[in-house]
Amino acid sequence: MFLSEPKTLSTPRGTFALREGGNPEGAPVVMIHGWPESSYCWEHTGRYLKAGLRVIAPDLRGLGDSERTEGVQYYEKQALAKDVVSILDELGITQFQLVGHDWGGSVAQEVALAIPGRVQKMVLMNIAVINNLKGNMEVIAKVRSGSGKAYWYQHFQQVPKLAEAMIPGNEAAWIGSFVSGVVGEIPADAVAEYVRMYSIAGTPGAGANYYRTFGEDAKRWATLSGHRWAMPSLYVYGNKDKVIIPEYLNHIEDCFDDVQVEQVDAGHFLHEEKPEEVAGHLNQFLDS
Repeated sequence: MFLSEPKTLSTPRGTFALREGGNPEGAPVVMIHGWPESSYCWEHTGRYLKAGLRVIAPDLRGLGDSERTEGVQYYEKQALAKDVVSILDELGITQFQLVGHDWGGSVAQEVALAIPGRVQKMVLMNIAVINNLKGNMEVIAKVRSGSGKAYWYQHFQQVPKLAEAMIPGNEAAWIGSFVSGVVGEIPADAVAEYVRMYSIAGTPGAGANYYRTFGEDAKRWATLSGHRWAMPSLYVYGNKDKVIIPEYLNHIEDCFDDVQVEQVDAGHFLHEEKPEEVAGHLNQFLDS
């Protein structure tokens, strides 16, 4: 195992779980998972990371082994970023490099907005750049011109109480619907972890809240079009993704002072489909 078993940490914002790996004395790298995953998603990528990095991988609120909190407002991405900052404060981590995939990439960007002076470098994977209003509007236009069937799960989860009613008892089928048919096989141990996680009481509703807050998130992000990320940044893109489509990359160079874009022949879960290749890009970019 690269990552430790999850340990529990209490902060003023709640009770969270996190895993750690690598060199305990190394350069801190905070790796934030997306949905429907947990911090375990970094297990296989982590095995290929260079020595000298200290990986800190929290479970976001409502997923993994962190607390399931009632109240949709706790799942706005700015609020989840405050959770992550509270974890880092509790650990005494001041300067760090930041990696985020999927909704974890949105949370990572919110962390970088909240405490930019502490984020040395930022890596995003298969998620919208939240200050890329022009590119994101082009995505909306492209999706509306087609069937939009790839986004069914987002609409499903936004219906009040539907996920809570239909997912319990069907966790394997639910997770399987997302991890089947990907470009590279997602490891069986990771799939089993996400099925276990979704079997914890409260997870279907908590997971759905990531999508139920999208309207409020989008309103906030629409105000950020003039923002530019000052820290050196890397965007690693799984180019077979059916949800985060290529138009998400349009105009992102206008959103950063310094950004590199690398593509991987993978789908949405690129870090689990092609962990060695993704780790290679991280190793070239991150400081150890």
